[in-house]
Amino acid sequence: MKEVDGIICESSQKTKILLNHYSIKKPLKSYNDFNKEKVTSWILDRLKEGQNFVFVSSAGSPLVSDPGFYLVKHLIEERQEFTSLPGPSSVINSLILSGLPPDRFVFQRYLPRKKGKRKKILESLKDESKTVIIFESPKRVEKLLCEIKELLPERIIVLAREMTKIYEEVVRGTPEQILDNMPKLKGEFVVLIGGKDWAGVS
Repeated sequence: MKEVDGIICESSQKTKILLNHYSIKKPLKSYNDFNKEKVTSWILDRLKEGQNFVFVSSAGSPLVSDPGFYLVKHLIEERQEFTSLPGPSSVINSLILSGLPPDRFVFQRYLPRKKGKRKKILESLKDESKTVIIFESPKRVEKLLCEIKELLPERIIVLAREMTKIYEEVVRGTPEQILDNMPKLKGEFVVLIGGKDWAGVS
């Protein structure tokens, strides 16, 4: 990072903490869903001039549920070379902690906020045999679990909170059991849904 011409970052505040720790002083440029088209064009123009950049995600492994995918797509189209240094992944870590089958899984990211669209996705999981992984905010996770209870009441659910941090917590059970033992509604949540034929370890 000390050798590049600039740093593209999802969060300048979080990136500055890292840069200050290693005494790195480089120009920062914000990259998010709102400015990704404009900034991608800016990046491509400078790459063609021979400049080099680092893209820093705000948390976890790059491009997993963040806007960097748009940039990668255009780098490939423009035949610009790039590589990835993977960071911690809440998708993989939650799968490891869950005790659910890890060999085949589906990542649903965040479900739509509109109830109708969310219900349609959950209903489509009735015949899903793979483990399903969903991100959810602390404000909406209880509501999501209530909807899972209504549509998939017998499924084994795992709720992982604040993974790798001091308040890490993992709760396992049916939707009803988890709702009866809800952890503190703070931090980052991952909800995992066992496949239709998974009944736990025999």
